[in-house]
Amino acid sequence: MNKYTERIYNGLIKENPSMVLMLGMCPTLAVTTSAKNGLGMGLSTLVVLIASNVIISMMRKIIPNEVRLPAEIVIVASLVTIVELATQAYLPGLYKSLGIFIPLIVVNCIILGRAEAYALKNPPLLSAFDGLGMGLGFTFALTILGIIRELLGAGTVFGIQILPASVSPVAIFVKAPGAFIVLAFMVAIMNAIGMKTRANKMVEGCDGCCASCNSACSKKEEV
Repeated sequence: MNKYTERIYNGLIKENPSMVLMLGMCPTLAVTTSAKNGLGMGLSTLVVLIASNVIISMMRKIIPNEVRLPAEIVIVASLVTIVELATQAYLPGLYKSLGIFIPLIVVNCIILGRAEAYALKNPPLLSAFDGLGMGLGFTFALTILGIIRELLGAGTVFGIQILPASVSPVAIFVKAPGAFIVLAFMVAIMNAIGMKTRANKMVEGCDGCCASCNSACSKKEEV
C-alpha cells in the first residue's frame, strides 16, 4: 500500500471520522433520517475537505502562524458558501432537507482537524488524498446510517419502497433516539473489527477470539 492509497484506507476504515474518531456528530445524527440526506451531506463535506486541504497545504508556508486559524476559517467558509449556493441552485430539494447543516460545515471539526493535523504539514497532493479518504469515510458512515434508519423507520431506501406493506416501520428510527441506537451498533461493529485486528497483531496465529487466548494477550502486553 503506497502513501496515497494509505490515506484513503485511513479515512475509510482506520480513522473513520464518524465511527472511529467520533467527529462531526451533529450532522451525523441530525441529517441521516434518510439515505439521500446522508449521502448529500457526506458529498458536500467531501468537496469542502478536498478543496480546503489542497488550498491550505499550498498556502501553508505563507500564512503567518499568528493568523493561522482565522485564515483557515476564511478559506473553509468561502468553500462552504460555494457548495451551499450550488446545492441551492441545482439541488433545491436536498438544500431544503439539509437546511442549516450545510453552512455549519464551516465549523465541522473534521474540516479544521484535517487542516491542522495534516494539510499544514504535507504537500498538496497528499493533502488532497487525505481529504478524499476522510470525506469518503464520512460519506460512507452517513449513507449507511441513513439507509438503516430510513429502512427501519419508513420501509424505504432512497425513497424506494423496500419493506412490504405488511411490515410496519418503527418510527423511532427516524427520530433522535434511533440515530443514537443505530450509530451505537455501527461503532460496536467497528470496535469489534479493531479488537480482532489488534489481537492478531499481538499474538501470532490468533483468530481474534479473546475468550480462548486472553492470558496469552495479557502476557504479550506485559512484555
